Amino acid sequence: MPEKTTSKKAVKKAVKKVAVKKAVKKVAAKKVAKKVSTKKATAVKTPTTHIMAHVDVGFGNTLYIRGEGAGLSWEKGIALQNLTPYEWAFTCTPAKGSVTFKFLINDTIWAEGENLTVAVGEKSISSPTFF
Repeated sequence: MPEKTTSKKAVKKAVKKVAVKKAVKKVAAKKVAKKVSTKKATAVKTPTTHIMAHVDVGFGNTLYIRGEGAGLSWEKGIALQNLTPYEWAFTCTPAKGSVTFKFLINDTIWAEGENLTVAVGEKSISSPTFF
């Protein structure tokens, strides 16, 4: 049985097709990489503000926060997340300006002292006292 021979033109054409496919894949990969890096750059820009309180509010009670900025209100409090029996946390993203706040037990008993303030992207750790 005679062997098939491939012409030089057919070989060149096949090589050219493979080269074009590889070039198209490279361009597509570069476009995807550029989109991903752009998304990562924009996602990093939002600062997170952390407010933490170290206090024992008693079994069955919850620590709340009221204030202005970062979606807070002086009229109705938001419950803080209880991390440990003596540690409470509130996180907000993004806050447009500084956050002024005060803690309450069960959204009714106000903490003693002045209002507290934290700048955008900063962390505030306090130990409020209640009378």
